[in-house]
Amino acid sequence: MLRPMIEFLVEQPLMLLFGVLAFGYAAGRVKVGGVSLGVAAVLFVGLAAGSLDPRLQLPELVQRFGLVLFVYTVGIASGPGFFASFRRRGLRDALFTMSMLGSAAALVALAYRVLGFGGPRAGGLFAGALTNTPALAGVLERLRGAAHGDEKLLAEPVVAYSLAYPMGVLGIILVLAVVRGRWKKELSQSKSGSALDVHSVRVLDPAACDRPLAQLQREHGWHAVFARRRRGDHVTVMNTREPLQVGDLITVVATPEEIARIVDEIGEPAEEQIELDRTDLDFRRVFVSDPSTAGRPLKTLQLLQRFGALVTRVRRGDLDLLPDPNMTLELGDRVRVLGPRPAMKDVAAFFGDSYRALAEVDVLSFGLGITAGLLLGLIPIPLPGGGTFQIGVAGGPLLVGLALGALGRTGPVVWQLPYSANLTLRQIGITLFLAGVGTRSGWVFAQALKDPNAIALVLAGAVVTMTTTSLSLIVGRKLLRIPAAKLFGMVTGIHTQPAALAFAAETAGDDGPNAGYAAVFPFATISKILLAQLLVEVLK
Repeated sequence: MLRPMIEFLVEQPLMLLFGVLAFGYAAGRVKVGGVSLGVAAVLFVGLAAGSLDPRLQLPELVQRFGLVLFVYTVGIASGPGFFASFRRRGLRDALFTMSMLGSAAALVALAYRVLGFGGPRAGGLFAGALTNTPALAGVLERLRGAAHGDEKLLAEPVVAYSLAYPMGVLGIILVLAVVRGRWKKELSQSKSGSALDVHSVRVLDPAACDRPLAQLQREHGWHAVFARRRRGDHVTVMNTREPLQVGDLITVVATPEEIARIVDEIGEPAEEQIELDRTDLDFRRVFVSDPSTAGRPLKTLQLLQRFGALVTRVRRGDLDLLPDPNMTLELGDRVRVLGPRPAMKDVAAFFGDSYRALAEVDVLSFGLGITAGLLLGLIPIPLPGGGTFQIGVAGGPLLVGLALGALGRTGPVVWQLPYSANLTLRQIGITLFLAGVGTRSGWVFAQALKDPNAIALVLAGAVVTMTTTSLSLIVGRKLLRIPAAKLFGMVTGIHTQPAALAFAAETAGDDGPNAGYAAVFPFATISKILLAQLLVEVLK
């Protein structure tokens, strides 16, 4: 029964591909102790399929195509946050991330000396212990030129990655679970109040009425949107270029903590909820689907001058963001707009408000961006002491994606992808890559499991994972004084591990882990791609 099925799949690679994707996705949703492998399960199903017969391999183009899709879409989505992270505490976070990853690389080098495995396995062990698939891809690209078609050599980092990956996921969660007990009190009090709220406030303090509201807001550092103003019987959209008056009733959109601070400065909470009055002003959410409005700061759209309208919230993915004049809108954002009722139709048309348009990808900008990334990946980079390396299809599209994502647009060309389209392409890319790598390495992986040294690689990966996690928590807490919730997220970002992030977010109960993860994820990904290749080169 098994032999005819194998022969059928050898002749039908498309059937093999979609079978691996389907069974891998299903396996990734199975939770053991509240933890699942997620999309990484596609790799293990691919390994299982490939172990049945050395001919059960997907074409190499499948994994390379999937990899390019994945890293480019990650770069496009992470670009704005990556460069923004270098402001304020960005340099500290970058140095913290680099030092922890450098420590992990040193541990892998020590394991290399003690256990005596080769440089390719060292690169795979590093990628698996830190659960970073792009780093594994970088190792494979680094080896491809030297392998000259030697599939056994190319399978070595995949074998090490596969042996180290499960404990790479579980190890960080185990360490965080232990630390959670000690930091329980702080974590339970770490509610950041990140959810936005709206309240009516009555202005009573004359000192808050002697200058424009925008100036007052800058002086006090209020992170809020002032939406409506009722003066007498007339309700209008708030113009921050004008001053307040004693007796004004205004609505404030901000976190509960920020609203309380503003109330203390200018007046008192009002029982009347003018935000619910839609007699003169209306509000609605509209999609940003028109490329002419995406990639531009809000202040350049001049909504107040054009329509008498104001954006009070921006929903990006599953998060509600508080807009400011310098915020750049992205395709797929849902903006909540407040304005005169007759103008709402024109406002919706201005932003596009087309769900169908958001499902489409600008193939011109997408193709140009990936082409530039592939060209960058071909450039040889010199190494100390001689020799060169290329960042390849794992690093080139990622770096170009980060740059173009931060740039947003160049003239009429919008580099950003709609949020939903980005997520879809990203998932397709990573699953294609994992399916390709798994099937092409499955036979060699099965043979490696018969080797008594396999358990040594599992233990070495666990040591690297748990030591790096523990060291990151100690340094972040004791030396850098990072708040516990954000530190949890930063540690999971250093490991680029979404499953661990989900555990950290559930533990903290607020958005601190998500902020920490976003602050270090892009830099950690790039660093691991480079460090994994350096390990292969130095330990060859």
